[in-house]
Amino acid sequence: MPTFMPALELNRRFYTEQVRPALDRHFPNLAHSAALIGYGSEVLGFDTEMSMDHNWYPRTFLFLRETDISMITTIKEMLSRELPHEFLGFPVDSIPAPAEPGTHLMKLKSEGLVDHQVIPLTLREFALENLAWDASSSLSPVDWLTFPSQVLGTMTAGAVYFDNVGELSRFREKLTWYPYDVWLYLMASTWERIGQEEHLMPRAGFVGDELGSALIGSRLVRDIMSLCFLMEKQYAPYPKWFGSAFQQLACAKELTPLLWRVQQAETWDAREKSVSCAYEILARMHNALGITNKMEERASYFHGRPFKVIHGDIIAAAISNCITDPEVRRIAGKGLIGGLDQFSDNSTLRSNIAGWRLAIKKLYE
Repeated sequence: MPTFMPALELNRRFYTEQVRPALDRHFPNLAHSAALIGYGSEVLGFDTEMSMDHNWYPRTFLFLRETDISMITTIKEMLSRELPHEFLGFPVDSIPAPAEPGTHLMKLKSEGLVDHQVIPLTLREFALENLAWDASSSLSPVDWLTFPSQVLGTMTAGAVYFDNVGELSRFREKLTWYPYDVWLYLMASTWERIGQEEHLMPRAGFVGDELGSALIGSRLVRDIMSLCFLMEKQYAPYPKWFGSAFQQLACAKELTPLLWRVQQAETWDAREKSVSCAYEILARMHNALGITNKMEERASYFHGRPFKVIHGDIIAAAISNCITDPEVRRIAGKGLIGGLDQFSDNSTLRSNIAGWRLAIKKLYE
């Protein structure tokens, strides 16, 4: 196996040097877009040498116009004849992994048709498969709330290698970030989560349950990090890269040492000291957004008890009161449960949302 290179660069060269010339020879006037988006650590730029062991190979999506849908099979078959079995030392052929449905492995062949992973399809098909959403339609607040952040991130990250149609660029622009009031609702819901548990962490430790306190502390750390992604308007990825992506946020340098101490603390009071400092940074970040009147930035005691909190529920209410969109206000009036990412961390659900989204939308009716 050759020396690792990031897949975004490998596939830029693969499209430019192999796929595009083959298309130009056989379909010189083909309108299309070529991109590496969707699944895979490489789309987020987090692939490493270890990533090459599965679902990693020279590949790209070719997005065709709906009027050219009849050409999909022809294009795929042409590429099977025209593409090389090897590119820059990497096998272009792939085979299904034994006993691992949906997983493919690179496999070097020397002759015959190429079992490539250049996928011609329409943007509508891609959006339906990944989001259960027709890309030609508008997006409602409920649509946004039932899209996993990790999927939205893979739709807008990655790389576009060619686009002479414009549909892909418009698609990615549409998904760039949440509408303003949906963004407010998601932040309010995350502050609400913090407000619901910030006093429970020290309380559990106070009665001698350090394991329970540590568990709640970890939940609070995750909520703090999630809120940071929202405040900096970055989609949070799935758990494997959650911490790595957090390190790319502007607030990470200041918050990471505190959050790590919360994770490592052996006693509830040490845990509380570090998380209280993190709360105060969050409150300052919130005030810097200018979306509400200035909120208190100092942690204080919880109803006279000896536990420091930032009163996340008060900040949540202040943000919620700023929502003006009637539909989002209606949803917020039912309770600040947030979007899919706030009320579920189930991997099956968040990674395969297309099969569940219509049912989840009923939560907001």
